Amino acid sequence: MKIVRFDDASGSGKIGVLTDAGVVDVDYLCAGLDHYRPQRVMEDLIENFDTLRPQFENAVSTNAVIELSEVQLRPPLPRPSKILCCIGNYWEHAQREPRNLNMFLKSPEAIIGAGDTVTLPAWTNPYTFQHEAELAIVFKGPSKDVSQDNYLSAIFGYTMMVDVSAREKARSTWRQGSWMGKSFDTFAPMGPCIVTADELTEPNEVHIQFWNDGQLRHDYNTNDMEHRVPELIEFATGIMTMNSGDVLSCGTNHEGLGNLQDGETCVIESKSIGNFSFTVSDPLKRKWERGVYQGENSTYRGT
Repeated sequence: MKIVRFDDASGSGKIGVLTDAGVVDVDYLCAGLDHYRPQRVMEDLIENFDTLRPQFENAVSTNAVIELSEVQLRPPLPRPSKILCCIGNYWEHAQREPRNLNMFLKSPEAIIGAGDTVTLPAWTNPYTFQHEAELAIVFKGPSKDVSQDNYLSAIFGYTMMVDVSAREKARSTWRQGSWMGKSFDTFAPMGPCIVTADELTEPNEVHIQFWNDGQLRHDYNTNDMEHRVPELIEFATGIMTMNSGDVLSCGTNHEGLGNLQDGETCVIESKSIGNFSFTVSDPLKRKWERGVYQGENSTYRGT
């Protein structure tokens, strides 16, 4: 099942189920959840989903479908308490030495959704701003000290996130010691839905694609992860408790990296999850080469 948040003519921040035909409104079934805080209602949904699911399924089979053109999808998790992100985490044709698993925390204020805008900061340093298209895990909690063998107990579902990253020259992250270059407001487009774990049964077999103004940039499969999803769950929950609605973004294949700049429209897609677009605005109207060519065997081969 694909869970979404959406706005329509009758209300905002509503809960729905995404189908091939559009969105089914199931918000009326969630009246008992905490609607005073948008993030909390999603946390409550995750924690009560086993009870709600039969009602959702019945609504999908009987209720009218709203066409996507009539709704505005919102980020499925508007403000997670934690956004953990993997550093690197892809073999990229094994053109490097193995790396230890490592992560950083990204600000919840970075979250935006479908149709929203990444706004580049009006700073002359950092040097540039790049896209990193990623599979993201949505936790069911509280999850602590979860073993690799039991990793599925910690996962409610999956979504997609773009880890927008401010860069210094030579592609190092701006303020690398603190990773602050990852946490500007609007630097985490997320969506379009949360697909439940029973529907996406193999997180290390997901095809991720990303287009920048129609140019295919990222084009990779999550089976190339150096540290696979069960290990990510064990590592993260061994350090901290991951609560319902927390997010772990799994890293990206850097071979398709490119620079974001004013006026561009970007699309991230996975057949397993869906797709959504966002735009880019730069108050300084800077220009960079769009793509970063990473070599003959990279997933992006140039144009």
